[in-house]
Amino acid sequence: MFPETAVVTGSEGGIGRALVVALEAEGAQVRGLDLAGGFDVSDPQAWLDVEAADLVCLNAGVLAKGDGTIDDYRRILGVNVDGVVFGVQALAPRMRSGSAFVVTASLAGLVPMPSDPLYTLTKHAVVGYARSMAEVLEPRGIRVNLVCPGIVRTPMTEPAQADLDEAGFPLMEPEQVAEAILVAGRSELTGQAWVCQPGREPLLFKFPNVPGPRVGGAEGMVPPL
Repeated sequence: MFPETAVVTGSEGGIGRALVVALEAEGAQVRGLDLAGGFDVSDPQAWLDVEAADLVCLNAGVLAKGDGTIDDYRRILGVNVDGVVFGVQALAPRMRSGSAFVVTASLAGLVPMPSDPLYTLTKHAVVGYARSMAEVLEPRGIRVNLVCPGIVRTPMTEPAQADLDEAGFPLMEPEQVAEAILVAGRSELTGQAWVCQPGREPLLFKFPNVPGPRVGGAEGMVPPL
């Protein structure tokens, strides 16, 4: 059963903990990395001691505090973006063919979320980064996919829980997202995103294409970069 070994960041949070439980129940050896245990995903030096694995789940994430400070901006970039980039940069060179990354993004990486523009910025960033790195790593047989959940019942949602309950808004449980991460990790596809919503099975998101050049002989060309 894939994977035999796994790395999970944000392993003490709701989704991360559910993912660790699911992987260990299948017999995988899991290394959980979390700030609560002293691991800072935004520190590139910390990644040097992390061994490569069959499945690397870059799951750590935070919301903006909403105070609009530079420190808050740097904090959310560090966890949500650097924590993905540093993980890929550190581990991809040591991962074998057939292994995979799965990045936990968000619906906020696909659509606007005016309640937290900084969080939305970071999730759009990791969607673009993961899809681009998928093409870079594909020749080596390493896959890179994403999951994009809606709102999940985790410690991050607790401050808004009363408002969500009053509105009757359905939340997902972390276990549903953990299952979607395993679907993405085991897929033979790469550069794809699975949308997770309450009451739905993980659904492949159809990224829209963009028009190419309208120049004779160059239709459909991509930049030779």
